[in-house]
Amino acid sequence: MKEILKFVAKYGVEFPIMAKVKVNGSAADPLFKFLKLALPDSFGSFVKWNFTKFLCDGKGVPIKRFGPKTNPLSFEGEIGKLVGKNG
Repeated sequence: MKEILKFVAKYGVEFPIMAKVKVNGSAADPLFKFLKLALPDSFGSFVKWNFTKFLCDGKGVPIKRFGPKTNPLSFEGEIGKLVGKNG
């Protein structure tokens, strides 16, 4: 965990950092197995690279998947709608 915190410090990360987990393969974390099954992309049930983003509603239902190069600010309006703010 210290290694991750050191790495992200140079990017000014302000969100909570959690433990590193596997996202692909048989040892994938159950959350990522669920998200990939619910929202496959052109790679199917596979996360090609870090920073793939999954948008879920307040009940945990997966709504949309965004690729690694998609800027999170580009779907700020969609997030606002899900949390009840006009985005």
